[in-house]
Amino acid sequence: MSFRNDIAEGLSGDQKRLPSKYFYDAEGDRLFQEIMKMPEYYLTNSEYEIFSTKATEILEAMGINSGEFNLVEFGAGDGFKTKVLIERMLDAGARLNYAPIDISADVLAQLKNDFQNDFPSLNIEPQNADYFAALEKLGSISDLPKLILFIGSSIGNFSRDQSIEFLSSLKTKLTTGDKMLIGFDLRKNPRVILDAYNDKQGITKAFNLNLLKRINTELGGNFDLEAFDHYPLYDPETGLAKSYIISLKAQDVFVEACKTNFHFAAGEAIHTEISRKFSIEEIEHIAEKSGFNVVEHFFDCKHYFVNTLIELD
Repeated sequence: MSFRNDIAEGLSGDQKRLPSKYFYDAEGDRLFQEIMKMPEYYLTNSEYEIFSTKATEILEAMGINSGEFNLVEFGAGDGFKTKVLIERMLDAGARLNYAPIDISADVLAQLKNDFQNDFPSLNIEPQNADYFAALEKLGSISDLPKLILFIGSSIGNFSRDQSIEFLSSLKTKLTTGDKMLIGFDLRKNPRVILDAYNDKQGITKAFNLNLLKRINTELGGNFDLEAFDHYPLYDPETGLAKSYIISLKAQDVFVEACKTNFHFAAGEAIHTEISRKFSIEEIEHIAEKSGFNVVEHFFDCKHYFVNTLIELD
């Protein structure tokens, strides 16, 4: 019901928009995994480097010594990078339980099977939920210290106010000693950023347009994907990367589940996603306003990306 309602509302406004969380059906999951392998998509390699080379430093900065803790991950995806972090932490003697959280049941099932094969002794308890629903579940997790992972620059999908609201809400679910490791994509050469969202192979285009295909499949839409295009842009003044679907002609699209014809003018845009890029000053401002202290920043060698460890103020 929420998918139908969100689509109906999003396509009815003066500025059409579709929530980015609906990218992730089975095909969307597959395409995003392809995106993460693209040479232009520097975010994956940058964070992978951080986890590969600095997992022990992250563990030390947590300050729990050899104690047991819960590793809770929002938006776990396929766990590709997290697997490296867990492997390095286990090699360093860490005792952890892993709770991956994601809105995609398909990708969680794949993750659980993969991790159980690689780490047979690891206690893993996947949770199929969105970020905000998952916040309510944190209180039911044991009293062990928690490290919350919010990686992959997922926080960049929020506005600044939403970031502060999200972290402030999260704070109420945490206790003294709990920490959070957040991935932030840093400001850099705009061409490097734009290429990550507009690859020559057309994978990001297919990922964006798959949202229209999902509406066709699940809601009885008749979108002609050939009549729409993918258009990304990046504003270096604001640090905002945005993605749009553009109607290539004047057209009407009927969605059976909504019982509605939606009109699109030639050149009309459907906003699908933002991906904010940050300065260190912005990161520290967000942490402070949310009631957290910055423990340490962990950078890749190019300083394209940072994983920031924060704790309760």
